[in-house]
Amino acid sequence: MKKITLFTVILGVLFSCKETLKEEKEIVVEEKVEVITPNRSKDFPADIAAVFAAHGGIQAFDKQNTLVFELVNPEGNEKHITDLKTRHARIETDKFVLGFDGEEAWIEQDSTYFKGNPRFYHNLMFYFYAMPFVLGDEGISYEKVDDLKVGDASYPGYKISYGEAIGDSPKDNYFLYYEADSYKMKYLGYTVTFFSKESSEKISLIEYTNWSDVNGLLLPETLKWRTYEDGVVGEIKSERNFVNASASTEKMNSSIFSKPKEEK
Repeated sequence: MKKITLFTVILGVLFSCKETLKEEKEIVVEEKVEVITPNRSKDFPADIAAVFAAHGGIQAFDKQNTLVFELVNPEGNEKHITDLKTRHARIETDKFVLGFDGEEAWIEQDSTYFKGNPRFYHNLMFYFYAMPFVLGDEGISYEKVDDLKVGDASYPGYKISYGEAIGDSPKDNYFLYYEADSYKMKYLGYTVTFFSKESSEKISLIEYTNWSDVNGLLLPETLKWRTYEDGVVGEIKSERNFVNASASTEKMNSSIFSKPKEEK
């Protein structure tokens, strides 16, 4: 979806691009892009609609305004807060606070504990956690793909791609695989193009397990990153767990997502 040094290690394990991320020093990225919004203006493929329904329904997700969850870390949990309508975000830890106000990703910390890219990280875990619902955003296309074979089991799937200038990484691709009988999401394949800005053939794979009911939405408790090469699903590489999740119609004050004013 080990040795913990928060962001650097998380991304090193998850994306196999540890060295690139270590070298990424930029703290604020001011480039403006079109932000994906959750407005629904199209019909989904029947299978995708069934996956949404199995997880509580896309309409139920759209009624919520705020999603909160904690990513479990031995050094202290990360509390993630996301405005589901604007996708503004805030991540709170004992070491730093990171946010995104719709234009700028910012970070506030007393040290250089966080050495990654705030623009990359502000919605990284949100996207993995809020699956499959984020795959209903505007600007997305769906393409049926071959089933994913895992042992004797077979999981139907779809490739998800984005239109140009949609989000920070429009060349990213996702691959959603679900259980044929229940339509519950089972695996997510994904590519990472944020840093290179080029299409990638390298697919990472997450297994979704241990679902929990969060105000009527079926969201994951555990994500397991699996080795994946030449279409073969291998052993578990790493695991991430989520606790204290809530989805609410209450809308947070937008000020919590804003960059703190510098003291004069």
